[in-house]
Amino acid sequence: MQKIQTPFYYYDLDLLDQTLSKMVRARGDSSFHVHYALKANAEAKILAKMKATGLGVDCVSGGEVRYALEQGFGADQIVYAGVGKTDWELELAISSEVHGINCESIEELVVIAEVANKLQKSANVYLRLNPNIDAKTHPNITTGTLRNKFGIPANELWLALEELAKYPCLVFAGLHFHIGSQIEDLSPFVRLCTEVNVLQKALRDKGYNPANVNVGGGLGIDYKKPDANPIADFDTYFENYRRYLNIYDNQQVHFELGRSLVGQVGYLFSEVLYIKKTKELDFAIIDAGMSELMRPALYGARHVIQNVSSVLPDHEYEVVGPICESTDTFGKHVLPTTQRGDLLQIRSVGAYGSVLSTQYNMRGENQPMFSDEENAQQFFSALHAEV
Repeated sequence: MQKIQTPFYYYDLDLLDQTLSKMVRARGDSSFHVHYALKANAEAKILAKMKATGLGVDCVSGGEVRYALEQGFGADQIVYAGVGKTDWELELAISSEVHGINCESIEELVVIAEVANKLQKSANVYLRLNPNIDAKTHPNITTGTLRNKFGIPANELWLALEELAKYPCLVFAGLHFHIGSQIEDLSPFVRLCTEVNVLQKALRDKGYNPANVNVGGGLGIDYKKPDANPIADFDTYFENYRRYLNIYDNQQVHFELGRSLVGQVGYLFSEVLYIKKTKELDFAIIDAGMSELMRPALYGARHVIQNVSSVLPDHEYEVVGPICESTDTFGKHVLPTTQRGDLLQIRSVGAYGSVLSTQYNMRGENQPMFSDEENAQQFFSALHAEV
């Protein structure tokens, strides 16, 4: 087999199918609607799986809205969020008649109305409320506290509704929430249900009956033990909402899941370039860096790394990339004794991996590999023969 150029992303589509099947069974209720968070991974093959499963899509830019439409999603399946929507992005969303625009501020309401009036169209608006809930996750990926830039403070709901009522072109479609990402302790979701229940009762007491509630996403995955827990706990996640969220007659509940659907299906393969020994530690310098996988440099995120070429005794290495930045490190890992030319696989990179890659240092980009491709089968057959 001709050597495949590293680094490259590999996606296990069989695991993706299993994950989607588990999610669909756990979701159950016909009033529950899942929108795939496109920002997690935008590979066309992955989007095709989402579409075939009947999922909608959650977009956070005009580019994502346009791409979702190009990939065959119906406009009525698209929810559009983002704290800084430009006029052209709003024009695209409104003219396409997307299911809903998640409005992040009272100031934004005014602009949405201006764009809708110019287009002589109506716009379905969700009010994204900030419930001030600590999601108990990394501070860089929490989004539901008053320290974050996202959403309208919950105590300004009535002001937002007063402003919305000034514009006949705006339709109050419902409420939207999103408290954070990579949430493993599910108790913040229960607290969110309590906050939503209070707000919904207050709305109904004043004659408002929102047809939709979008509770966002945030369900985490097990980065520490991807083999033991390859599929997120969808059963408990959806059951919490069934149990604790007051859902009114004919009301639809929307979810925005990304990482939990695709996180574990992705691998990043990288070749070891050098083993550099110093008095302090031994470095395994690999050909993948922060230009391919930004999460460790961005959040200090940690991924399991495995040497798939060696069965020698274990040794500790600082695994680092080739980029000219000291933050280009994947941390300390105990690996089988590693040599130049060994192949490493970095796990759990299906979400916020390739989509965050850059061309920094003019590194270029290699094509991903999918498990249903012939070259993938050849690659793994050759790999297993060598070990």
